[in-house]
Amino acid sequence: MKTRKQKKLLALATTMALAAAILTGCGGSKAASNESGKVYRTLDEIKESGTINIGVFSDKNPFGYVDENGEYQGYDVYFGNRLAEDLGVEINYVSTEAASRIEYLQTGKVDLILANFTVTEERAKEVDFALPYMNVAIGAVSPDSRVITSFDELGAEDAVIVISGTTAETYMIENYPNVTLQKYDAYAQAKTALENGNGVAWVNDNTEVLAFALQNEGYTVGIPSLGDSDTIAPAVAKGNTTLLDWINEEIVSLGEENFFHANYEATLASTYGMEYIEELVIEGGAAE
Repeated sequence: MKTRKQKKLLALATTMALAAAILTGCGGSKAASNESGKVYRTLDEIKESGTINIGVFSDKNPFGYVDENGEYQGYDVYFGNRLAEDLGVEINYVSTEAASRIEYLQTGKVDLILANFTVTEERAKEVDFALPYMNVAIGAVSPDSRVITSFDELGAEDAVIVISGTTAETYMIENYPNVTLQKYDAYAQAKTALENGNGVAWVNDNTEVLAFALQNEGYTVGIPSLGDSDTIAPAVAKGNTTLLDWINEEIVSLGEENFFHANYEATLASTYGMEYIEELVIEGGAAE
């Protein structure tokens, strides 16, 4: 006959074994976890699920936006649609804001980010970038009533609009620390702020401010380029090499058919015309 102490030990052992079994069962989920604890799905797991989750902007026309029918449209979305088609899966677009792009990858909320994501050294420490598909710089748009051509002309009361989590915000902080920044989370908020006179200029990707000036009368891009030219690329969670390798191969393959030139013509030409196509488009990942 077992003593009371032996019974307690047996009960404890049983409880621990049950807990271990539960944890083992949880480990069989579709998500993989890298050494940093960040969760992602491999290429095979995405294929098996039949759906890829892609983070895009929902308010950044003409790159990523939701149209009057509730459908995602734009340059990034056109690319995302082709990726899903060639992968043989359905697509689930997830609306993201600039400051949430890295978080969405690290938490497994999306498999891939296609949201005008500028490649930087700091970001490359937290996510893995694929080959680039677009060139970009930083620019500034302002009302015709006071076109800002240099930040040196700003007074202490003059605020410049930026979007949190963007390269424009980082550039302004590092290069113009004395300029007052009015920060917003969403592109729509920044546009409304500029229209309402809550800032003397809006600093963002030059493609975005150029589009704003072309689509809205009374505004001029007084500073078309700040700092160095950068590139836009897809991003996946750090360590998700199977998905990253497939996307890189896909970008090279798409370049052979001039896919991104066709994308530009379908989604950006109505805004920018054909004048900027060679300046903006990177075909097949071959950035100059």
